[in-house]
Amino acid sequence: MRRGAYIASPGNAATPHGRVLHKLQLFFEVVKFEHTVFAMPFAYIGMLLAAGGLPTWRQFLWITVAMVAARTLAMSANRLLQRREDAANPRTARRAVPTGRVRVWEVAALALGSLAVFLAAAAQLNRLALYLAPVAAVAVVGYSYVKYWSWLTHFVLGWADAIAPAGGWIAVRGSVSGEPVLLAFAVATWIGGFDVLYACQDVEFDKRYGVHSIPRRFGIAGALWWARGMHAAAAVALLALALWMGLAWPYYFGWAVSAALLVYEHRLVKPHDLSRLDTAFFNVNGYVAIVMFLATLGAMYA
Repeated sequence: MRRGAYIASPGNAATPHGRVLHKLQLFFEVVKFEHTVFAMPFAYIGMLLAAGGLPTWRQFLWITVAMVAARTLAMSANRLLQRREDAANPRTARRAVPTGRVRVWEVAALALGSLAVFLAAAAQLNRLALYLAPVAAVAVVGYSYVKYWSWLTHFVLGWADAIAPAGGWIAVRGSVSGEPVLLAFAVATWIGGFDVLYACQDVEFDKRYGVHSIPRRFGIAGALWWARGMHAAAAVALLALALWMGLAWPYYFGWAVSAALLVYEHRLVKPHDLSRLDTAFFNVNGYVAIVMFLATLGAMYA
Protein backbone atom coordinates (compact mmCIF):
# COMPACT_ATOMS: atom_id res chain seq x y z
CA MET A 1 0.00 0.00 0.00
CA ARG A 2 1.39 3.44 -0.89
CA ARG A 3 2.47 5.72 1.94
CA GLY A 4 -0.32 7.85 3.33
CA ALA A 5 -3.16 5.68 2.01
CA TYR A 6 -6.16 5.91 4.27
CA ILE A 7 -7.05 2.75 6.20
CA ALA A 8 -10.68 2.59 7.20
CA SER A 9 -11.47 1.48 10.72
CA PRO A 10 -14.75 1.18 12.59
CA GLY A 11 -13.74 3.95 14.96
CA ASN A 12 -12.86 6.64 12.47
CA ALA A 13 -13.51 6.18 8.74
CA ALA A 14 -16.34 3.70 8.46
CA THR A 15 -18.78 6.49 7.61
CA PRO A 16 -18.52 9.84 5.79
CA HIS A 17 -19.02 11.57 9.14
CA GLY A 18 -16.18 9.56 10.62
CA ARG A 19 -13.88 10.43 7.72
CA VAL A 20 -14.61 14.13 8.18
CA LEU A 21 -13.87 13.93 11.91
CA HIS A 22 -10.66 12.04 11.23
CA LYS A 23 -9.53 14.65 8.71
CA LEU A 24 -10.27 17.42 11.21
CA GLN A 25 -8.17 15.59 13.79
CA LEU A 26 -5.31 15.47 11.30
CA PHE A 27 -5.60 19.20 10.61
CA PHE A 28 -5.51 19.87 14.37
CA GLU A 29 -2.38 17.74 14.49
CA VAL A 30 -0.79 19.72 11.66
CA VAL A 31 -1.35 23.10 13.32
CA LYS A 32 -0.69 21.81 16.88
CA PHE A 33 -3.91 23.46 18.03
CA GLU A 34 -3.14 22.71 21.67
CA HIS A 35 -0.17 25.10 21.46
CA THR A 36 -2.62 27.97 21.09
CA VAL A 37 -2.39 28.12 24.89
CA PHE A 38 0.96 29.89 24.50
CA ALA A 39 0.08 32.95 22.41
CA MET A 40 -3.68 33.38 22.83
CA PRO A 41 -3.61 34.37 26.54
CA PHE A 42 -1.05 37.08 25.80
CA ALA A 43 -3.17 38.41 22.94
CA TYR A 44 -5.97 38.72 25.48
CA ILE A 45 -3.57 40.40 27.93
CA GLY A 46 -2.79 43.06 25.33
CA MET A 47 -6.52 43.43 24.75
CA LEU A 48 -7.30 43.80 28.48
CA LEU A 49 -4.54 46.34 29.08
CA ALA A 50 -5.59 48.41 26.07
CA ALA A 51 -9.25 48.41 27.11
CA GLY A 52 -8.57 48.86 30.82
CA GLY A 53 -10.79 45.84 31.36
CA LEU A 54 -13.03 43.84 29.07
CA PRO A 55 -13.38 45.11 25.49
CA THR A 56 -16.62 45.01 23.53
CA TRP A 57 -17.92 41.61 22.52
CA ARG A 58 -17.33 42.53 18.89
CA GLN A 59 -13.66 43.30 19.56
CA PHE A 60 -13.23 40.11 21.57
CA LEU A 61 -14.79 38.03 18.79
CA TRP A 62 -12.64 39.41 15.99
CA ILE A 63 -9.45 39.36 18.06
CA THR A 64 -10.09 35.68 18.73
CA VAL A 65 -10.80 34.92 15.08
CA ALA A 66 -7.71 36.85 13.97
CA MET A 67 -5.48 35.05 16.49
CA VAL A 68 -6.70 31.57 15.56
CA ALA A 69 -6.36 32.35 11.85
CA ALA A 70 -2.88 33.86 12.20
CA ARG A 71 -1.63 30.91 14.19
CA THR A 72 -3.17 28.42 11.76
CA LEU A 73 -1.48 30.30 8.92
CA ALA A 74 1.87 30.18 10.71
CA MET A 75 1.75 26.49 11.55
CA SER A 76 0.33 25.26 8.23
CA ALA A 77 2.88 27.32 6.28
CA ASN A 78 5.64 26.03 8.54
CA ARG A 79 4.61 22.41 7.98
CA LEU A 80 4.36 23.05 4.24
CA LEU A 81 7.75 24.76 3.92
CA GLN A 82 9.52 22.28 6.19
CA ARG A 83 7.92 19.07 4.96
CA ARG A 84 11.20 17.67 3.58
CA GLU A 85 13.05 18.53 6.77
CA ASP A 86 10.30 16.95 8.85
CA ALA A 87 10.50 13.80 6.73
CA ALA A 88 14.27 13.59 7.25
CA ASN A 89 14.16 14.13 11.03
CA PRO A 90 13.40 10.92 12.97
CA ARG A 91 11.61 12.96 15.65
CA THR A 92 9.12 14.45 13.15
CA ALA A 93 9.03 11.86 10.36
CA ARG A 94 5.70 10.43 11.57
CA ARG A 95 3.86 13.74 11.38
CA ALA A 96 0.79 13.95 9.18
CA VAL A 97 2.37 15.76 6.23
CA PRO A 98 5.58 13.69 5.84
CA THR A 99 3.56 10.47 6.01
CA GLY A 100 1.02 11.70 3.46
CA ARG A 101 -1.97 11.48 5.81
CA VAL A 102 -2.51 15.15 4.99
CA ARG A 103 -1.58 16.09 1.44
CA VAL A 104 0.50 19.08 0.42
CA TRP A 105 -2.36 20.74 -1.44
CA GLU A 106 -4.58 20.42 1.64
CA VAL A 107 -2.01 22.17 3.83
CA ALA A 108 -1.57 24.89 1.20
CA ALA A 109 -5.34 25.39 1.04
CA LEU A 110 -5.48 25.58 4.85
CA ALA A 111 -2.75 28.24 4.85
CA LEU A 112 -4.44 30.33 2.15
CA GLY A 113 -7.84 30.04 3.81
CA SER A 114 -6.34 31.07 7.14
CA LEU A 115 -4.70 34.08 5.52
CA ALA A 116 -8.03 35.19 4.05
CA VAL A 117 -9.80 34.82 7.41
CA PHE A 118 -6.99 36.69 9.18
CA LEU A 119 -7.18 39.65 6.81
CA ALA A 120 -10.98 39.71 7.03
CA ALA A 121 -10.86 39.70 10.84
CA ALA A 122 -8.31 42.53 10.89
CA ALA A 123 -10.60 44.55 8.60
CA GLN A 124 -13.38 44.19 11.16
CA LEU A 125 -11.25 45.73 13.92
CA ASN A 126 -9.72 49.01 12.76
CA ARG A 127 -7.68 50.60 9.99
CA LEU A 128 -4.28 50.16 11.63
CA ALA A 129 -4.97 46.48 12.33
CA LEU A 130 -5.81 46.00 8.65
CA TYR A 131 -2.72 47.90 7.46
CA LEU A 132 -0.42 45.86 9.68
CA ALA A 133 -2.06 42.49 9.01
CA PRO A 134 0.00 41.76 5.83
CA VAL A 135 3.19 42.59 7.75
CA ALA A 136 2.16 40.16 10.48
CA ALA A 137 1.34 37.50 7.88
CA VAL A 138 4.80 37.82 6.31
CA ALA A 139 6.42 37.57 9.74
CA VAL A 140 4.59 34.44 10.87
CA VAL A 141 5.33 32.69 7.57
CA GLY A 142 8.84 34.01 6.96
CA TYR A 143 10.37 33.01 10.28
CA SER A 144 10.52 29.41 9.01
CA TYR A 145 13.41 30.33 6.72
CA VAL A 146 15.65 32.05 9.26
CA LYS A 147 17.04 28.87 10.78
CA TYR A 148 18.67 28.00 7.46
CA TRP A 149 21.05 30.96 7.71
CA SER A 150 21.27 32.20 11.33
CA TRP A 151 21.21 30.88 14.89
CA LEU A 152 19.15 33.98 15.74
CA THR A 153 16.14 32.03 14.54
CA HIS A 154 14.80 31.71 18.11
CA PHE A 155 14.61 35.48 18.47
CA VAL A 156 12.81 35.82 15.14
CA LEU A 157 10.29 33.17 16.18
CA GLY A 158 9.82 34.99 19.49
CA TRP A 159 9.07 38.28 17.76
CA ALA A 160 6.71 36.56 15.33
CA ASP A 161 4.71 35.28 18.31
CA ALA A 162 5.02 38.66 20.02
CA ILE A 163 2.69 40.00 17.35
CA ALA A 164 -0.13 38.47 19.44
CA PRO A 165 -0.06 40.84 22.45
CA ALA A 166 0.76 43.86 20.30
CA GLY A 167 -2.08 42.90 17.99
CA GLY A 168 -4.48 42.61 20.92
CA TRP A 169 -3.59 46.14 21.97
CA ILE A 170 -3.84 47.57 18.44
CA ALA A 171 -7.18 45.84 17.89
CA VAL A 172 -8.66 47.82 20.78
CA ARG A 173 -6.80 51.13 20.63
CA GLY A 174 -6.06 51.45 16.93
CA SER A 175 -2.64 52.84 17.83
CA VAL A 176 0.76 51.74 19.17
CA SER A 177 2.59 53.02 22.27
CA GLY A 178 5.39 51.89 24.54
CA GLU A 179 3.34 49.55 26.71
CA PRO A 180 2.51 46.97 24.02
CA VAL A 181 6.10 47.12 22.77
CA LEU A 182 7.34 46.19 26.24
CA LEU A 183 4.75 43.42 26.49
CA ALA A 184 5.78 42.17 23.04
CA PHE A 185 9.43 42.11 24.17
CA ALA A 186 8.45 40.01 27.19
CA VAL A 187 6.60 37.53 25.00
CA ALA A 188 9.40 37.44 22.41
CA THR A 189 12.04 36.54 25.00
CA TRP A 190 9.74 34.07 26.75
CA ILE A 191 8.81 32.24 23.52
CA GLY A 192 12.38 32.43 22.20
CA GLY A 193 13.69 31.02 25.46
CA PHE A 194 11.59 27.89 25.45
CA ASP A 195 12.19 27.45 21.71
CA VAL A 196 15.90 27.27 22.57
CA LEU A 197 15.08 24.52 25.07
CA TYR A 198 13.00 22.65 22.50
CA ALA A 199 15.77 22.85 19.91
CA CYS A 200 18.17 21.03 22.24
CA GLN A 201 16.66 17.70 21.21
CA ASP A 202 17.58 18.23 17.54
CA VAL A 203 21.25 19.23 17.82
CA GLU A 204 22.66 16.25 15.94
CA PHE A 205 20.04 16.44 13.20
CA ASP A 206 20.59 20.20 12.82
CA LYS A 207 24.30 19.61 12.25
CA ARG A 208 23.62 17.06 9.52
CA TYR A 209 20.81 19.00 7.84
CA GLY A 210 22.41 22.45 8.01
CA VAL A 211 19.90 23.99 10.41
CA HIS A 212 21.21 26.81 12.60
CA SER A 213 20.25 27.10 16.25
CA ILE A 214 21.64 28.25 19.57
CA PRO A 215 22.09 24.65 20.79
CA ARG A 216 24.07 23.82 17.65
CA ARG A 217 26.16 27.00 17.92
CA PHE A 218 26.85 26.96 21.67
CA GLY A 219 26.16 23.38 22.72
CA ILE A 220 23.36 22.19 24.99
CA ALA A 221 24.92 23.54 28.19
CA GLY A 222 25.43 26.94 26.59
CA ALA A 223 21.92 26.89 25.15
CA LEU A 224 20.43 26.35 28.59
CA TRP A 225 22.17 29.52 29.79
CA TRP A 226 20.79 31.41 26.79
CA ALA A 227 17.29 30.20 27.66
CA ARG A 228 17.73 31.21 31.31
CA GLY A 229 18.86 34.68 30.28
CA MET A 230 15.96 35.13 27.89
CA HIS A 231 13.43 34.02 30.50
CA ALA A 232 14.99 36.33 33.07
CA ALA A 233 14.59 39.20 30.59
CA ALA A 234 10.95 38.22 30.04
CA ALA A 235 10.26 38.21 33.78
CA VAL A 236 11.89 41.63 34.23
CA ALA A 237 9.90 43.06 31.30
CA LEU A 238 6.60 41.75 32.69
CA LEU A 239 7.39 43.29 36.07
CA ALA A 240 8.41 46.59 34.48
CA LEU A 241 5.13 46.65 32.55
CA ALA A 242 3.15 46.37 35.78
CA LEU A 243 5.11 49.22 37.38
CA TRP A 244 4.72 51.38 34.27
CA MET A 245 0.97 50.87 34.04
CA GLY A 246 0.30 50.89 37.78
CA LEU A 247 -1.41 47.51 37.77
CA ALA A 248 -3.08 46.16 40.91
CA TRP A 249 -1.80 43.43 43.22
CA PRO A 250 -3.28 40.36 41.42
CA TYR A 251 -0.88 40.97 38.56
CA TYR A 252 2.12 40.89 40.91
CA PHE A 253 0.88 37.67 42.48
CA GLY A 254 0.52 36.08 39.04
CA TRP A 255 3.92 37.39 38.04
CA ALA A 256 5.53 35.77 41.08
CA VAL A 257 3.84 32.44 40.33
CA SER A 258 4.93 32.64 36.67
CA ALA A 259 8.51 33.50 37.64
CA ALA A 260 8.56 30.49 39.96
CA LEU A 261 7.23 28.29 37.14
CA LEU A 262 10.06 29.46 34.87
CA VAL A 263 12.60 28.61 37.56
CA TYR A 264 10.99 25.18 37.91
CA GLU A 265 11.08 24.73 34.12
CA HIS A 266 14.82 25.20 34.05
CA ARG A 267 15.31 22.79 36.90
CA LEU A 268 13.62 20.09 34.81
CA VAL A 269 16.15 20.26 31.97
CA LYS A 270 19.82 19.33 32.38
CA PRO A 271 22.58 19.25 29.74
CA HIS A 272 22.89 15.48 30.22
CA ASP A 273 19.17 14.78 30.71
CA LEU A 274 16.48 16.07 28.35
CA SER A 275 13.94 13.40 29.28
CA ARG A 276 11.60 15.93 30.91
CA LEU A 277 11.80 18.43 28.07
CA ASP A 278 8.21 17.93 26.93
CA THR A 279 6.94 18.74 30.43
CA ALA A 280 9.11 21.84 30.55
CA PHE A 281 8.07 22.92 27.06
CA PHE A 282 4.33 22.39 27.05
CA ASN A 283 2.96 22.05 30.58
CA VAL A 284 4.98 24.70 32.37
CA ASN A 285 4.78 27.34 29.65
CA GLY A 286 1.08 26.71 29.21
CA TYR A 287 0.62 27.40 32.92
CA VAL A 288 2.69 30.59 32.65
CA ALA A 289 0.44 31.97 29.91
CA ILE A 290 -2.79 31.10 31.71
CA VAL A 291 -1.59 32.44 35.08
CA MET A 292 -0.50 35.74 33.55
CA PHE A 293 -3.84 36.15 31.78
CA LEU A 294 -5.84 35.46 34.93
CA ALA A 295 -3.58 37.76 36.93
CA THR A 296 -4.04 40.57 34.41
CA LEU A 297 -7.79 40.06 34.37
CA GLY A 298 -7.85 40.18 38.16
CA ALA A 299 -5.78 43.35 38.19
CA MET A 300 -8.36 45.07 36.02
CA TYR A 301 -11.02 44.68 38.70
CA ALA A 302 -9.09 44.63 41.99
